[in-house]
Amino acid sequence: MTRINRLGWDVGGAHVKLAAFGIEGGLKAVRIAPCPVWKGADHLREAIRTLRAEFPPEASSAVTMTAEVADLWPDRRSGVVGTVAILMEELAGAPLALFAGPEGFVEAEQAVAHADAIGSANWYATAAVLAHLLPGGLLVDIGSTTSDLIPFSAGRVTARGFTDAERLAGNELIYTGAARTPVMALAPEAPFGGRWLPLMAEHYATSADIYRLTGELPEGADLHPSADGGPKTEEASARRLLRMVGQDYAPGSLAPARALARHLSEAQLYRLSRAVDCVASAQNEEIDMIVGAGVGRFLAAKLAERRDATYLDLANVLTDDEALSGAAADCAPAVAVGLLAAALTA
Repeated sequence: MTRINRLGWDVGGAHVKLAAFGIEGGLKAVRIAPCPVWKGADHLREAIRTLRAEFPPEASSAVTMTAEVADLWPDRRSGVVGTVAILMEELAGAPLALFAGPEGFVEAEQAVAHADAIGSANWYATAAVLAHLLPGGLLVDIGSTTSDLIPFSAGRVTARGFTDAERLAGNELIYTGAARTPVMALAPEAPFGGRWLPLMAEHYATSADIYRLTGELPEGADLHPSADGGPKTEEASARRLLRMVGQDYAPGSLAPARALARHLSEAQLYRLSRAVDCVASAQNEEIDMIVGAGVGRFLAAKLAERRDATYLDLANVLTDDEALSGAAADCAPAVAVGLLAAALTA
């Protein structure tokens, strides 16, 4: 393998993502590991250790994170400090820089002083890279759990919020994703059998079940156990989804389950479309380009089509290597933070 001298990390609360760069600066590998941080810090240590073991120990690391929001920690600041402590243990022996959004990179020993800027700044890394590559547009990064809607223009990120609370209020952060979102969060009711049935307030199914039934779920997008711990087949997804409206799976149930999935997909897309309208209304210029990222970017493409906007897949932006382009778009913040770190040292 080409010698790796720099690593970009996106340490999340559900996944850890890693981008590896060669000495000439190009992207050489992208990795992702499921990591249920809410179940304990050992899961985070193991994920980082496993991913790190593949690459030279002397390679420097640039890190952005969202793991601090996991309920393992009593509050976000403690989460930043705790996550950084684990990073310092597992990545010891090589340079380590933490991304602090508009404040740039800071040393790990400065985490406490910059905790508010370090926490959940991964979206800013991707948008900052795009702002220097494209004249303007809206980054729509739809992951397994959340969606980021980030406007950029004229070399700068024009988002109105920075903290999660600010971004939630401005519709720049939406807690809806392509795999892990509980179906009960998507709509209060759904049509079935000629009636509108309330959705049960139970964690019976997730958005992964929806997109498995519509045929749109990308390979590798659903890395965590299903809602019932059962198999990830069309029949199993149909069974889980039908439970949401009090129905049992039986021969002939697949077609109505798919219809239910299509409706719920439209409900999620409508929520995202409303958010795009809200974000766009705060911009001085019309948004005529949507850049899609994340495992759910197939939804970003639909948003662009319905707005008659140009769609650009981030897979065509972050690397020239076609073998890595899809994974790079799936793990955009990890790639972006590595690119930003390289620009800082160039």
